[in-house]
Amino acid sequence: MQKNFRSGFVTLIGRPNVGKSTLMNLFIGEKISIVTNKPQTTRNKIRSILTRDDYQIIFIDTPGIHKPTTKLGKYMVKSAHTALNEADAVVLLVEPKLLAADKEIIESLEGVKSPVFLAINKVDTVDKPKLLSIIESYSKLYPFKEIIPLSALKAENTDALLNSLHGILEPGPMYFPEDQITDQPERQITAEIIREKALTFLQEEIPHGLAVDITGMKSRSANPDEEPDAIVDVGATIFCERDSHKAIIIGKKGEMLKRIGSAARRDIERLLGSPIYLELWVKVKKNWRDSDFLLKNFGYNEREI
Repeated sequence: MQKNFRSGFVTLIGRPNVGKSTLMNLFIGEKISIVTNKPQTTRNKIRSILTRDDYQIIFIDTPGIHKPTTKLGKYMVKSAHTALNEADAVVLLVEPKLLAADKEIIESLEGVKSPVFLAINKVDTVDKPKLLSIIESYSKLYPFKEIIPLSALKAENTDALLNSLHGILEPGPMYFPEDQITDQPERQITAEIIREKALTFLQEEIPHGLAVDITGMKSRSANPDEEPDAIVDVGATIFCERDSHKAIIIGKKGEMLKRIGSAARRDIERLLGSPIYLELWVKVKKNWRDSDFLLKNFGYNEREI
């Protein structure tokens, strides 16, 4: 590690579906946080680690800030707000428009001592005169350290944000080994990959009521008499809130569940670097999003925020 090594924590906040996870994955170069076109995809704070020769940034991806209607929703919003206090810098991600929800988030930044950067994402969707007007509107609402227009999806001007974050880092230790890119256990990432595929393929009314529990992950030899690459057996249960949802997730003759499993298998194999055998089950847990016991069981533990 260099003598002048710098490090710090950067929290990403914003409304649901503004591109926080896409941006974080882009910086890391790996899919750490799942991405779908459904709002409220991210449910937990997810830390990813970017290490270069002279610095390390730990990004904290947070759930989208919204008006919660369930205990799960309240957990997600609280998780996002508490992450503000963990950061050496905050990046507020918005779309190229100014909504009331964005103003409310900006108001919640009052008292935040760390520098706050505004990243206006998806700028490829608007023309320059409109973008300049949007930048001016935001600049009047908060003393942002810097306002940076970018496109996370197309990797446009994202280096400018990264360079600005690098510039505010203080001398500090390497918090994580240089080859580590997340603090999330493989089981948790595996569960999230399966949920991502289910969110991608299923209807609008189902996604928020889904949870995935990994029931087992165990390596075995493909041929006990030889020394081939190991196969990882993965068992997972997809929980939903209604019997009618269970039928949709399974699909006619099990086709939807097979589709989810096939898509998830590819990403999990890339994650683990091994072939896997994936078994999926579907169970109903009615109103689990308002059950303290089940929320804790699925990893949404408010005491750990």
